Amino acid sequence: MNSKAEFRKPEGDASPAGLASEALARMSGLFRKEMDLARAEADEALRNAAVGAGLLVSAVVIALTALTVLAAALVAALTELGLEPGWSSLIVGVAFALIALLLAMQGASKLRSVKLGPQRMADNVKADIATVRESWND
Repeated sequence: MNSKAEFRKPEGDASPAGLASEALARMSGLFRKEMDLARAEADEALRNAAVGAGLLVSAVVIALTALTVLAAALVAALTELGLEPGWSSLIVGVAFALIALLLAMQGASKLRSVKLGPQRMADNVKADIATVRESWND
């Protein structure tokens, strides 16, 4: 709605009341379109945030599953190789903690890249205001 081609001279009643009425109608339509754009941008941002949150939840589930299913097997294997059970448990615990940390960092990175503000709408509103100001000066 910020193109000059769409901002045309009013048709019909050229009285001040008629001009004011048409200006209000146009502003109302513009506001409605900008709100639709803001809603669409917010929906997109929330979808991206949900993906990031899903990655974090997946990291927790995978870490817990790996700890419960594989920890005992790895501790037993290291113990069979001659390590004390305590050292075997420590090595396995640190390895799983590093994997969980990497997954959590990746999920957090996805969440940080999400911009929740309606940037396109703000840019359009600025351009619309500039267009209206230019038309009033003409």
